[in-house]
Amino acid sequence: AEEKKPEPAPAPEEVKLTAEEKAMVDAFAQKIDITNSQQVLQYGSACQKKIGDFSEAALAKVSTKDLGEVGNMITDLIGELKSFDANEEQQKGILGFFKKKGDQIDNLKTKYNKAETNVENIQSMLEGHQVQLLKDIAMLDKMYELNMAYFKELSMYILAGKKKLADVRAKELQQAMDKAKASGLPARDLSDQCERFEKKLYDLELTRNISLQMGPQIRLLQNNNSMMAEKIQSTIVNTIPLWKNQMVLALGLAHSQQ
Repeated sequence: AEEKKPEPAPAPEEVKLTAEEKAMVDAFAQKIDITNSQQVLQYGSACQKKIGDFSEAALAKVSTKDLGEVGNMITDLIGELKSFDANEEQQKGILGFFKKKGDQIDNLKTKYNKAETNVENIQSMLEGHQVQLLKDIAMLDKMYELNMAYFKELSMYILAGKKKLADVRAKELQQAMDKAKASGLPARDLSDQCERFEKKLYDLELTRNISLQMGPQIRLLQNNNSMMAEKIQSTIVNTIPLWKNQMVLALGLAHSQQ
């Protein structure tokens, strides 16, 4: 089966906005006041908090998951199925039982019944893990969509901020600098405010990079869960029935030989 490759999240430059979203960015840019220090401080902070909380939630989901436990169960199951051959010195395989005299069939039945109980217990636990894995895969789908929504929201904040900053620097700042040059007085206030707002936008871009990295990581987790769910499925529908079928044949052969 082909491996599922994680879907890459769009690069910041490739964020696609609808005409309505572009209009929202333009309208929002007009409302930004770079000279308002409180507004600059709070700019995009709500969205940053969403992404921070989202990262915490994603970490909690990952830290409580132990796929190694499922892998160990499958290994134990295979070991249980192979245990019939473990004590056979002269001949490997299930037919080694039929070379013995006396109560060979009773011994075979006893061993099979014991193994079957263990196999069914492990199968039941694996089925429970499979259900949980499928739920997690669906949950990760929702998390991916939510992350992409946060990514777009933050991108819109950044685009609006850059638009406003470019506009202020091209018009208001240039006018202030021309006026200061004519009067011989320094005009640093607006320039400093532009620099502070630019640093704020850079901070938002750092937060957006976290969201950008979360997309492939979520898809990778989904892929790992899917592979483990498929292994459990294969074990339940192929390995165990095949083993039971071999036991039926072995017992039938033993009866015939008796």
